[in-house]
Amino acid sequence: MAWRSHGKNHRDLVDQLKSHGIIKSPSVYNAMAAVDRSDFCHTHEAYKDNPQPIGSNVTISAPHMHAHALETLVSHLKPGTRALDVGSGSGYLSTCMAIMVGEAGRVVGIDHIKDLVDLSLSNTARSHGNLMKTNRLKYVVGDGRKGYSDGAPYDCIHVGAAAPTLPQPVGMGLLPDIPTTMLPSQNITCSSRGPDIH
Repeated sequence: MAWRSHGKNHRDLVDQLKSHGIIKSPSVYNAMAAVDRSDFCHTHEAYKDNPQPIGSNVTISAPHMHAHALETLVSHLKPGTRALDVGSGSGYLSTCMAIMVGEAGRVVGIDHIKDLVDLSLSNTARSHGNLMKTNRLKYVVGDGRKGYSDGAPYDCIHVGAAAPTLPQPVGMGLLPDIPTTMLPSQNITCSSRGPDIH
C-alpha cells in the first residue's frame, strides 16, 4: 500500500514495496534493489515512502511512484530496448531503467535544469558509473517536451515531470501510431510503442 512502504534500509524499502503489491515483477524488484535510494536522495529519510527534496525546488518521487512507473513500462524495458526519461531529476529512475534494459539497451535522462543533470551524473557515479561509461545511460540538459532525437526512436518514454497536457509522442521520438497511457492523478505520463499498454 502506497505511503506505508517505509523501510529501515534500502533492501527493507524494496521488500516493503513488494509485500504491499506495488512491485510485482522480478525485473522491477531486481532493478530497484540494485539502485540504493540514498545515493539519489541525500536526506535522513531516504527510505521513507514519500517525496524528498533534491534541490532546485524539486523533489525525488516517492519510491512507490518509481515502482509504479517501472511496472507500467516493464514489458517495454527489456534487454536491448531504448527508453527516454523526461524530467530525470535525481537520476534514480533513469538508473533503474538502464539496469532493466541490459547491456545492449540505452536510456537517456533529460532535464531542463542543468543543476539537476549535474546531480544525476554525480548520484549515478556513486555506485553505477559503469552505466554511463558504457553509454548505457546518458544524461542531457534539454527541453524534454521536445524529446531527444539522438536516441530515438524509443521503445518507451516516461515523463516524470508534471505537465498540463501530454506532449506529442511523435515529437518526443515515438512513432505516430503508438498507444499512449497517461496517469494524470500521479503526474506521471508513460508512453510506449508496444502493444501491451492500454
